[in-house]
Amino acid sequence: MGVGTSTFIIKWINFITMLLAIAVIVFGMWMSNHHDGCRKSLTVPMIGLGAFIFFMRSEKKLHTVMDLSNHAVFHLGGNPDLHSAGYLCGSYLLCNLVMWHCDRFIVTNNGSGHSVAGLRYKEYQLQDYSPWFLKQINNSHNWEHLRGCLVKSEDCSILSKKYKTLKQYKSAKLTPIEAGCCGPPSECGYPAVNASYYDLTFHPISSNIDCKLYKNSRAIKCYDCDSCKAGVAQYMKTEWRVVAIFNVALFLVLSIIYFVGCCARRSAARNQHSKA
Repeated sequence: MGVGTSTFIIKWINFITMLLAIAVIVFGMWMSNHHDGCRKSLTVPMIGLGAFIFFMRSEKKLHTVMDLSNHAVFHLGGNPDLHSAGYLCGSYLLCNLVMWHCDRFIVTNNGSGHSVAGLRYKEYQLQDYSPWFLKQINNSHNWEHLRGCLVKSEDCSILSKKYKTLKQYKSAKLTPIEAGCCGPPSECGYPAVNASYYDLTFHPISSNIDCKLYKNSRAIKCYDCDSCKAGVAQYMKTEWRVVAIFNVALFLVLSIIYFVGCCARRSAARNQHSKA
């Protein structure tokens, strides 16, 4: 492979990597625009991680394009050790990215939900999730923030508008957050008056503490219940896996680009040494 061919390949690799970096940012913006404040706080950091790595790669590759166009690296005795160190750092970041997502797959493996007779949706229990997950959810600072944005969201307030009749509500397939945060657990036995109001004069048939924590007030609902925390945990599990799959796919693409780029650089370096 000649120097000209190697330079051509490297420039195209840089261009493709820049396109991938833009794709990551567009994907992150799309997720942000299609999620409320609570969901943004859970998903944006994941997308930001992938975007950060790609921007780091893109910035370095942009400088490489400038160096190649001026024949400063391979043709006029640039410092190859500096570029080798850059690639080593890039490899380290990529490996850590994959390990981080593998870890998230492991800690989110539990918690599949429990079917309830007569209901189409599942209910989730906090003890079904991993200790690491429980630690994050039960952290008072984390939950204070999540609770605040759950109250501000319309997940619970629009239920009565989405489901006009009690029959529609009972046959609805609620999301984990709607099922866990907007109403008491089904085991409490509170009769539902409509989608957002329960008859709390009925004595609960369960000793579950969530039965006492639930209130019909829009600002209280079941936001302090373990069932609500479990619903948020299930949402986080689903979102993390979607983002993890996206970032791992990007990792595979970037690895191929990295491998081809290294081959092109080595070929260019060998050609330069043979001419010297």
